[in-house]
Amino acid sequence: MQLFLARVIDGLSNGAAYAAIALALVLIYKATTLINFAQGSLAMLGGFVTYVFASEQGVPIWIALFISMLLSGLLAAGLERTLIRPFDPSDHLPLVIITLGLLLGIDSIAGVIWRNDPRAFPGLFPDGDVFTWGTTTLRWYDVGVIVSVLIMVALLELLLNKTKIGLAFRAVSSNLESSRLVGIKVGQTLMFGWALAAAVGTLAAVLYISSPIRQIEPTFMLRVLIFSTAAAALGGLDSIKGALIGGLIMGLLQAFFGYLSGWSKEWSWMPEIGNELNLATAFIVLLFVLLLKPAGLFGTKGIERV
Repeated sequence: MQLFLARVIDGLSNGAAYAAIALALVLIYKATTLINFAQGSLAMLGGFVTYVFASEQGVPIWIALFISMLLSGLLAAGLERTLIRPFDPSDHLPLVIITLGLLLGIDSIAGVIWRNDPRAFPGLFPDGDVFTWGTTTLRWYDVGVIVSVLIMVALLELLLNKTKIGLAFRAVSSNLESSRLVGIKVGQTLMFGWALAAAVGTLAAVLYISSPIRQIEPTFMLRVLIFSTAAAALGGLDSIKGALIGGLIMGLLQAFFGYLSGWSKEWSWMPEIGNELNLATAFIVLLFVLLLKPAGLFGTKGIERV
């Protein structure tokens, strides 16, 4: 039971981080019906900027994070204005190629600047445990990540439902042409969506990498992006609530796979399962969603006139 509870806590903590990146993916998809494959790389870059300010320049970690969110938002806004907006939003192939190119380019630049040496990242939350019961430990990091993501979801819901720019964003995500006809500045609204997604992604990357057991290096977001994409698809690619629930489910599934691998080493009748295979859970979830529920658990079902 203690081991099971420890896995649940780890799953919820990891799942909250996956949910945060899934939120960034959902924000872009809501506006453009496009999966931004560069989202993880932009988040990784924001994480490194936070590291530079906090570890090398001595800026307090939360102030460094705020500055990095602003800078990553400005960068994403510039990328949308120069690389995304000139193309027809209804033709996804060029946009997908651009985001894939950004992924490779940003990762390569980060590798040149910071190399591939893992570095310790300063913690966002206090060290130590909230409580310990045998092998079960609830750390301040776990509490901080979960609470931070819940606050992020609440603020995004408030922004999108109660502000003028949020209502414009929802209108653009609902119908691009109608939004133009009623006078909404579509280009600026989409730029805002890209900037917001990049800022959220930076926060998510820092929440994930600030764990005492992780280190920052240029490829740390690739694995996270796979789980987050599966979480967004599971919850519904246009649902903020779905991104949160999908991320928590993915974290718990990953933790359960690790729990099962522990059993496989102790029980002779079960073939041994390596922890390295837990990445397969993301692909299994994606396959399940594509075959049985393409809109996800909370996504909007597509309706076609025939």
